[in-house]
Amino acid sequence: MTDHRAQVEDLLAEYRRGRDQLAEVHRALAGIRETATSDCGVVTATVSAQGALTALDLREDAYRRYRPAELAAVIVRTTAAADALAASAAGHAVAPVLPAGTDPEALLRGTADLRRDEITPPVVEESYENVAWLEPDAGRP
Repeated sequence: MTDHRAQVEDLLAEYRRGRDQLAEVHRALAGIRETATSDCGVVTATVSAQGALTALDLREDAYRRYRPAELAAVIVRTTAAADALAASAAGHAVAPVLPAGTDPEALLRGTADLRRDEITPPVVEESYENVAWLEPDAGRP
């Protein structure tokens, strides 16, 4: 009986260590904030480990320097750069708790070991070849 008790105690101790390690990883992820600035210096974006935009700074001359669509494109590019930095930092934070050979960034993206062709949606080509454009619908009066 004492052998089983020792095994249970060992399992509980291992569980507690794993739980503490997981809590540490979550604290590390919660603290990740990565910032990128556009090449032109007009836009600065900060992103969390989960990819949420947490801060966006636009220089006062941003609206004079860019048209709305151009400024939007700079914001998107800058946010994507900050997101890449945050994803890398998050990958480093979770790597210690993952099995050897696991790609932490792929795991965080939700793709794990899937190949690009396995996650790319199929292209559906619509054909209008057999559509009667000039004939009235059969259901119309």
